[in-house]
Amino acid sequence: MNRDATMSVREHVAELAPKRRFRPYSDYRDSGIEWLGDVPREWATKRLRFVARINPVKSELRGLGPEDDVSFVPMESVCELGGLVLDQTKPLESVYQGYTYFRDGDIVVAKITPCFENGKGSIAANLTNGVAFGTTELHVLRAQAELDVSFLFYLTISHGFRRLGTGEMYGAGGQKRVPDDFLRDFRTPIPPIPEQRAIAVFLDRETTRIDELIAKKQRLIELLAEKRTALITHAVTKGLNPDAQMKDSGIDWLGQVPEHWGVKKLKFLANGGLVNGLFKKKQFFGSGVRLVNVFDIYRDDFVVDETSLERVQADSSETRSYAIEPGDVFFVRSSLKLEGVGKSACMLGVSEPTVFECHLVRTRPNQNAILPHFLINFLNSIPATNRLIALANQVTMTTIDQDKFKGLEIPVPPIPEQTSIVEHLCEQTRLFFALRSNVQAAIQKLREYRSALISAAVTGKIDVRGFKHDEEAPCQ
Repeated sequence: MNRDATMSVREHVAELAPKRRFRPYSDYRDSGIEWLGDVPREWATKRLRFVARINPVKSELRGLGPEDDVSFVPMESVCELGGLVLDQTKPLESVYQGYTYFRDGDIVVAKITPCFENGKGSIAANLTNGVAFGTTELHVLRAQAELDVSFLFYLTISHGFRRLGTGEMYGAGGQKRVPDDFLRDFRTPIPPIPEQRAIAVFLDRETTRIDELIAKKQRLIELLAEKRTALITHAVTKGLNPDAQMKDSGIDWLGQVPEHWGVKKLKFLANGGLVNGLFKKKQFFGSGVRLVNVFDIYRDDFVVDETSLERVQADSSETRSYAIEPGDVFFVRSSLKLEGVGKSACMLGVSEPTVFECHLVRTRPNQNAILPHFLINFLNSIPATNRLIALANQVTMTTIDQDKFKGLEIPVPPIPEQTSIVEHLCEQTRLFFALRSNVQAAIQKLREYRSALISAAVTGKIDVRGFKHDEEAPCQ
């Protein structure tokens, strides 16, 4: 096993092992395992092959007929750090060949990058007829008499197991896999069974508690985003003056707007109409001029990041025809997802020749009539988003015809008022990003604490026997 990898695991566990509220064991011995270091004196250590069955054979199946249903588990149904989404079943005869077999009580571990590194794995439970077949990119572990299944599961999602397995991967790029031999030869700490169960019960309780805190913070991020969208919607449809006189816009989905605002269709606010982007086959990507594609439009700040664009080969005629200028606004005109169609962003700066691809529509706002930044905020408001989705056609992909973009009604305040609205929204956006960043940092700390707690418990760095749960949060 790679020395650098084993030492980094040991150092990581030592650095992150939770010390607050927990005590070490009273007596340790050298495990003889470089990454593990000292373990409690009463603990054994063995290779996994001697205490667990690795990838059990499906020939052990008895009592099921070829037409009986079993659970079917593709990789996307294997959750990170525990859980299986069991929403698919198939007849046994259709999956018996070419898929990975496991049953209730087995532990599945993703073996391909990046699923392995991300902690995909679970204890199998509630399988249809107690049996499942899944993606071939799974390893299966079945705990034997010396291992409690829950303790073994926590071991497989611990930092040491995942980090060392990553170091043993073979293959290239996105096809790297953890070999069977890593699991067979992994030297694991083995406490007495009652102690394993106590550790598993402790980790069940504490990780659930941490996960609930993470869920609350993730919900806070969602609420912040909802509040920001509501703020944008009010600013671009009602203005900043709460005392402004209002009028009926004459458009059902838009409602009332300030009395002194105009309402115009997009085609009357654009220079040169709307233009569909450049089509290029895959072999032309990787070099050439910069290219704005669909993924560059899905941005929280509604501004294309020029520095992150990929490149495409385009001749001089194509570069001229699909050239981008500062202030250009782009719509997603076709998307696999309904909510993706109509998404829009603008290009504020262009430092070198840049073109845009065929799933986008470009409009060039007449900046004497409407500011690109005001337009882009309106296009991402609630009424505009809902309207564009309503105008879309859904077959294999969701699409919007260019004429429907052209006919979209836009509220148009005077330019000085647009400027004030844009400045206000930019300031609110900075505040939103700062608040979101703080919450994301707290989530990351909770995840690190969770990982450290699991690693410390399963390697004996903390003694959780008899630990009494309190209401103090691990970190906020």
